[in-house]
Amino acid sequence: MPHVSSPAIVLRVTEHGDYDKIVTCLTHERGKVSLIAKGAKKSVRRFAGVLELFSVLDVVWSFGRGRGMPVLLEASVVHALEQIRTDITRTAYASYWCELVDRWMEQGQRQVSVYNLLECTLDQLNSGRPSNHSLHISFQLRFMTLSGFRPGFDYCLNCRKPLEQFGRPSVTFDVRLGGVLCEQCAPQKADPLGLSMGTIKLLRWILNAPLEKLNRARFSKQAIDESLRMLQPFVAYHLGKETRSFKFLKQIDATLPY
Repeated sequence: MPHVSSPAIVLRVTEHGDYDKIVTCLTHERGKVSLIAKGAKKSVRRFAGVLELFSVLDVVWSFGRGRGMPVLLEASVVHALEQIRTDITRTAYASYWCELVDRWMEQGQRQVSVYNLLECTLDQLNSGRPSNHSLHISFQLRFMTLSGFRPGFDYCLNCRKPLEQFGRPSVTFDVRLGGVLCEQCAPQKADPLGLSMGTIKLLRWILNAPLEKLNRARFSKQAIDESLRMLQPFVAYHLGKETRSFKFLKQIDATLPY
């Protein structure tokens, strides 16, 4: 029975039968994996205090000889990120990000960039810097890009006119197309989804900045409101449907602009 080891982030933990738990992790080496932790519910020593949501672990598992679920053999805490779990608002944000990763990524597909993004964002959420809203914007933008849905902010997606040649200070963002439209191509509707040029400039910087510098982004209230109003329908449309944890997040954080 070959053993595999990897750093891992706990995305989801569910009970399985009378004694076991199923732990879904995003691992650095093998992408998303679901592992059965035998005896985890009953034993006071086996995995005690280790299999906590959002924690960064070192895990060892075995695939076994048959087609059954891989078995978690060892798990040790690298970074507990306990400040997230002691605050319900932080927990709501972390739950949403982890559910996005869990629902979108397929089992066994290694994506180191997604792992690094989630680990970095959870670490910053745990530290309390920057704000929850700033992290929420940055994570969703970068995750959508890594998932193949990079929003287009450089030119009109219909006529290809460069953004710098647009004639208005507010630009229409088309959720279905996934990018901006110039004033000639934007649909003439009563309440278009608009982004100011300042907000677009900031979002473009976030998309291109090194991961370790994302905490330098400074959002005005207008930029936060515009970005979040754009990202919520954009993420839901392109990933298929609204997540359960998003409904929880809306209930917990009344300051969200939607």
